[in-house]
Amino acid sequence: MFDILFEPIKINKTEIKNRIVYPSFSLLYSNDGTINDRYIEYFRERAKGGAGIVTVGSVIFDNTGMGFNAMELTCDENIPSFKKLSTAIKDEGAKAWLQLYHAGAYASSKIMKGKQPIAPSPVFSKYSKETPREMTVDEIDIIHEGFILGAERAKAAGFEGIELIGSAGYLITQFLSPLTNIRTDKYGGSFENRTRFVRELIEKMRKRLGPDFPITIRMAGNDFVPGSNTDLETPLIAKVYEEAGIDAISVTGGWHESHVPQLSRELPRGGFSYLAKAIKGAVSIPVFASNRIADPYTAEQIIKNGWADMINLARILIADPFWPQKVKDGLINEICPCVACSQGCADEFFSNRPVQCLVNARVGFEKERNISKTKSHKNIMVIGAGPGGLEAAYRAAEAGHKVELFEKSDRIGGQLLIAGVPPYKDELFELVRFYNAMINKFKIKLHLNNEVTIEQINKLKPDFIISAEGAVAAKPPIEGITDSKVISAWDFLRDDPRLGKEIGIIGGGAVGLETAEYIAMKGTIDPETLYFLFKYKAESYERLHELLHNNHKRITIFEMTSKVGNDVGKSTKWILLNNIANHNVDIITGAKVLSVKDGEIVYEKDGGKHTKKFDTVINAAGSVSVRKLADRLHETGIPFKVIGDSNKPSTILQAVHDGFMAVMDM
Repeated sequence: MFDILFEPIKINKTEIKNRIVYPSFSLLYSNDGTINDRYIEYFRERAKGGAGIVTVGSVIFDNTGMGFNAMELTCDENIPSFKKLSTAIKDEGAKAWLQLYHAGAYASSKIMKGKQPIAPSPVFSKYSKETPREMTVDEIDIIHEGFILGAERAKAAGFEGIELIGSAGYLITQFLSPLTNIRTDKYGGSFENRTRFVRELIEKMRKRLGPDFPITIRMAGNDFVPGSNTDLETPLIAKVYEEAGIDAISVTGGWHESHVPQLSRELPRGGFSYLAKAIKGAVSIPVFASNRIADPYTAEQIIKNGWADMINLARILIADPFWPQKVKDGLINEICPCVACSQGCADEFFSNRPVQCLVNARVGFEKERNISKTKSHKNIMVIGAGPGGLEAAYRAAEAGHKVELFEKSDRIGGQLLIAGVPPYKDELFELVRFYNAMINKFKIKLHLNNEVTIEQINKLKPDFIISAEGAVAAKPPIEGITDSKVISAWDFLRDDPRLGKEIGIIGGGAVGLETAEYIAMKGTIDPETLYFLFKYKAESYERLHELLHNNHKRITIFEMTSKVGNDVGKSTKWILLNNIANHNVDIITGAKVLSVKDGEIVYEKDGGKHTKKFDTVINAAGSVSVRKLADRLHETGIPFKVIGDSNKPSTILQAVHDGFMAVMDM
């Protein structure tokens, strides 16, 4: 199985052992751009897991195009530390690649200590919120030389391939786009002139690095920015790359400022592989497919269909670095899934914080956070089979302890079973699937429908207790919150009751917004029917759009603060709010709900009282910790640890990390 995925392939004259690539993903593991042990151990693990290529990036070659804290290969003094990094990758059997990048108009004057960003033209950037200075022809030559010197340093540091970033809206893309390149000299205007910057760069780099050294480029298959390059133009750009001397092309989605989701769960698995297909049809060199290729079945099919030659797995290998080896060994159920949440990776990066992972507590701490086989076997009692308890039970069993897991309901998963219900969040059910596999693999004794008591604990006398009782929906101090027409968001998502036409939602955080989107999508046209009607031109585009967004329910969200979505991650908040807007959900901010009676909400806004009548009112006003046992565990005299929401209502990420650390620190 998956033989194609593990076939060797050549890029230029360099043979890669399989078709799996870990692409560049900014990590922000140092504040000064230096390579440290945290970087080295992170990349070592991705190589150890079995990827054919491991790409280090983003790496800057000078200080004129800096984004967030990128790694710096700006002088020869940086070479030894990068050599240590490339050696770590190669020692584990992968090929070491390095991505060179220049942000151009996407650079930040704050990071560059007040220095104005440079770009092809002085066009205001919607991403950086700055207007760059137009590069002179002399500066273009200087940037070319900077790229080449960076590549030469990378080669001297032992890297076996160089990737140029010509995607995401960065400098190369800015030269290619008629939106950001309005020059009137030989580097602007016509297609030939707009491609001149990158064409000359590749030609110069090829001459300096030699004919056999692999040079690849990452490109946007479609900029997904109105007026910029689409998948009709990008195959022509790919031909320019090949003719100039590029050895392989990595194809991804659009720019950072695109209004098309590129990483989130809205994008179907392998949804951008059609972009790779278009590029592959235009060139004869290897092409990589990217974005949301989460499982080996999708990956293998893309290659089998001839749409691409290699597969980029970024967040997939963040979540589980050993994905390649597990696939090769046929251990598909043991793959820890990327749930496409972006909470630990993209949200952190775009907030200028180090990357971590919701499902993998070791990310960024590969050296420090390890579960070692115990020499002192203990009987561990884990109370609660939500994400924190499941992680703790699995890790304790992995360490060699005898584990018994107790859950008061009839299924494992806890809040994952609720959190996975709203639109595009069903990947969370894959995490439940994974923990089920771990329970079976490590022979964890599972007790369902068992609400643990202190008496039961005293009878079992475990050596250690990990308590993960979780949380329940909060009941805010609102008169009538127990009204017959009020239901908690948790109960609604779990039970899916019948609703009326008018729905009020109290609370505009993540739960309230996602619940609103879920309700808004109920009764709209399903994807299969949409495909049928579109294929046979049975309805106009305008009518299909209406059917996709209108279910004839009226939804109103009440939020006390001035903004909704305060607890939604930076990389996905805009998507959720756009979806809400497309479904015509009414949002009332600065609204304090005073009472609910027979579905009528009385609320205060701008000093005045208002009323609105609803068929159903949904309480999405947060959660409170459950500590029925936690507050009494000291009575048992048994060592214990309380984790997750039992300490403080938080995130799935925090619960999983708490579970891991509870075992590691035991």
